[in-house]
Amino acid sequence: QVQVVESGGGLVQAGESLRLSCKASGSVYSIFAMDWYREAPGNQREFVAQITSRGRINYGTSVKGRFTITLDNAQNAAYLQMNNLKPEDTANYLCKAGVVQTSGHGTDFWGQGTRVTVSP
Repeated sequence: QVQVVESGGGLVQAGESLRLSCKASGSVYSIFAMDWYREAPGNQREFVAQITSRGRINYGTSVKGRFTITLDNAQNAAYLQMNNLKPEDTANYLCKAGVVQTSGHGTDFWGQGTRVTVSP
């Protein structure tokens, strides 16, 4: 089995920064992609960023230029550096890990999320 755990959320003021972490553990052979999504109360799940093991990166329109995603293949971890945070960035941030398991199967696993609150 694979576990995905996010951390790094918290309460900050507008204009400040946070760095979120996502780590996959368990029967992980390799990571082929890691994504960040977010869910705000009353809103649908929104794509934030993706990075693949080959280094391909995509960002959601609302975070482009402010957020940076990185991948540490050796640690099976991804990070989301969030700068110039805005109140509308307030949400539960979830990580999706695209994992090749030691069994050879490729599957997506989700974490429970880490909450980010940005005050005006």
